[in-house]
Amino acid sequence: MLNFFNKRFFIIFLFPLLLGGLTSLSFEPFNFFFINFISLSLLFISITYVKRKSKNIYRKKPYLSNFFILGTSFGFGFFFFGIYWITHSLTFDDSFKIFIPIGLFLIPLFLSLFFSIPILFIGNLCNRDISSIFLISGIFSISDFLRSKILTGFPWNLWSYSFSWSEESLQILSSVGFFSLNLLFITIFFIPSVLFFKNKSKYLFFSFFIILFFSNYIYGSYKVNTNLKENNFNSINFKIVSASVDLSDFKNEYEVASKLIRYSEPNKQKKTIFIWPEGVFLNNDFIKRNEIKNLFSQNFSDNHLIIFGANTKKLTSQGEKYFNSMLVVDKNLNIINSYDKKKLVPFGEFLPLENILNSFGLKKITPGYASFSSGDSKSIMKLKIDSFDVNFLPLICYEIIFPDLVQKNPDFNFIINISEDAWFGKSIGPHQHFAKAIFRSIESRTYILRSANKGISAFISPKGKILKILSANEMGNIELEVPIVEKSKKTLRKDLIFLLLLFTYISIFFVLRKFKI
Repeated sequence: MLNFFNKRFFIIFLFPLLLGGLTSLSFEPFNFFFINFISLSLLFISITYVKRKSKNIYRKKPYLSNFFILGTSFGFGFFFFGIYWITHSLTFDDSFKIFIPIGLFLIPLFLSLFFSIPILFIGNLCNRDISSIFLISGIFSISDFLRSKILTGFPWNLWSYSFSWSEESLQILSSVGFFSLNLLFITIFFIPSVLFFKNKSKYLFFSFFIILFFSNYIYGSYKVNTNLKENNFNSINFKIVSASVDLSDFKNEYEVASKLIRYSEPNKQKKTIFIWPEGVFLNNDFIKRNEIKNLFSQNFSDNHLIIFGANTKKLTSQGEKYFNSMLVVDKNLNIINSYDKKKLVPFGEFLPLENILNSFGLKKITPGYASFSSGDSKSIMKLKIDSFDVNFLPLICYEIIFPDLVQKNPDFNFIINISEDAWFGKSIGPHQHFAKAIFRSIESRTYILRSANKGISAFISPKGKILKILSANEMGNIELEVPIVEKSKKTLRKDLIFLLLLFTYISIFFVLRKFKI
């Protein structure tokens, strides 16, 4: 048995695959964050072990391939078990079922490059010393940063998200930004590996980061328990509504609207803004249908505004374009304001190389043959409520996972996020999706109002506290008077802070390596 654990197959294939898969339990809905202390520390020990073995036992094999395979195995386990649920979206149309193996295996295999390439790059530089902890932490954080930016970006299940359950641990987000905090958490997850070092300074280093970890928690507890300055004279009454509509039922738009209105329970005498989920109306001509207009005018009043998602069509100089939009309408279905989604889901909402793939009969997964276009309109939606102006940042579904959308648009009073999570069934996907909203609220120090069909709908405070919630598949509404928080228009360049911290890590690495620490 011991012989098997020392074999190359176990060390660079099976063991890292299991470690990568184990990390999926650190994210929502499990939140076993402590697993990352085990998985990342053992990954580091494995890298140094493979480096040593590659010079003797594994020397007949291509030297660098051992690091690449180890990283690929870990990455494949990480993504296979972490995002397997995306293939559920392929089960609603028989023509897409043939692509389930691609979604299940090839996507995690491709994404595993964000582990295999960094490990390939630094594997030969890693020793069981403190300098190597700074090196691998910095390289892993760069990899996460790049994964969030290139090829439209996919910042899903970055290491910081394993702390979505602890608002105290996240309060520093608003000061340093997401990627800086991610770098610090990665470093802390690697810390237990120093216990395997022979370095005399390991206990000092270990103690420093443990103190840093708990100091951040204490600081966060102070911030959470400090009252936020709010203008209590200005507030808006919101109702977030979820009707748990099956995807197949969206073909009957009148019935969908009727169901959402029923669960909205509108009081014609009370000023209220209703928030419905994404994609309520799939056909862009809904705005002209008299039966839907009458439904709105009979149930809503001049005291009401309704926010929801719909597919829209616009005539541009390049011809007709289709958009996934967020609309604000009045009781007569007049559009007060609108926003077109900017960050689209590849293959879900648009087809890369569309002209070529269309010739093979392929289309995007969501209803309709043509791809959605990315919106180029304003990012902030403005509303006139009584005598004061209100700005809110609209984020449709997938857009909530991108920290830069919050950072680039500082001038808003709150965030409205609408989503269609029915695509992912009763999997862990909707739980992971909701966790991202908690981070965006803390980063921006604003309320987030989220309505998700068959997902988690909630009011989230500027400190990441869930004030009211509708669980996945729960039908009904939640209501809250949301204070209008005045935000400072001055913002820190959070990515610049991350780059400065990264430069500090690199400098520490070279200094410690010079002194063999």
